[in-house]
Amino acid sequence: MKSNLKKITFTILPIALGVFLIWFSLSKLKPEDIDAIKNSFSTANYWWVALSLFFGILSHLSRAYRWTFMLEPLGYKPKFTNTILTVLIAYLVNLIVPRAGELARATGISKYENIPFEKALGTILSERIADVIMLLSIMATAFFLQTELLSEYLFKGNSSGTSYLLYTIIGLGFITLLFYQLLKKSNNIIFKKIQNFVYGMIQGVISIFKMKKKWAFIFHTIFIWLMYVLMFYVVTFALPETTNLPLGAIIVGFVVGGISMALTNGGLGVYPVFVASAVTLYGVDQNSALAFGWIMWTAQTLMILIFGGLSFLILPIYNREMA
Repeated sequence: MKSNLKKITFTILPIALGVFLIWFSLSKLKPEDIDAIKNSFSTANYWWVALSLFFGILSHLSRAYRWTFMLEPLGYKPKFTNTILTVLIAYLVNLIVPRAGELARATGISKYENIPFEKALGTILSERIADVIMLLSIMATAFFLQTELLSEYLFKGNSSGTSYLLYTIIGLGFITLLFYQLLKKSNNIIFKKIQNFVYGMIQGVISIFKMKKKWAFIFHTIFIWLMYVLMFYVVTFALPETTNLPLGAIIVGFVVGGISMALTNGGLGVYPVFVASAVTLYGVDQNSALAFGWIMWTAQTLMILIFGGLSFLILPIYNREMA
């Protein structure tokens, strides 16, 4: 009973938070602001949005293909169609229940390819480690490209903000080092679990470099994230106000949008506001920035809903015919 209540809570709360944030952000807008955003939607060039979705599809295909590199050393060669369909289903499930998509993906490939659930899930978690490394790399790029602007934004124009930020990073590094030493020496059960988790992540990264097709895996990992950035970039051409955004704005906006995805299901109610707050740093009007964020989020979400929904229907039919 408690377990079911916990699942329901973790499912409903993020959605409720997202709906509330949508209402809250819209309630702050004046009628003329809403009219301006509607005008941006009606005059946007949706060919750029379509190109963005094309890059998104390429990233999903690449992710499905990359997965086979992880499964092959374990002795499994799943049909590419099944890996694509289960990856798309995972994205759809994540919109409803955060992080449940990985479980759905492992369950699907286990059912239709006779791959043990635990092994399938292990490969997915190893993939995630590579993705986290890429995201951190992009975040670091955003920081170094736009250090002064971000510092001014975060510290409200305080000239010593950069120094504070630098000291904070050094301090966090020092604390991390101390915590690592504590983990190594401690016999505490909780610390041991953390130690095993960290060790498992390190082993997961190392395993990538030990696989036969490691360079192909690394290429697809970079390609996937390049497609993600391009998805964001090309939509800037859909509106005149965002057409001339510099590279720094693209990277910062992409990172901020990515962070918002972790707050609610698929960034519901958060993504447009976060992206708009980043884009306005570069002189874009608030309403145009919000319109850009909403167009970006709506396009991505519709793509996941359509392709994920179709995958749910096609997966059992495809495997029934192939049997």
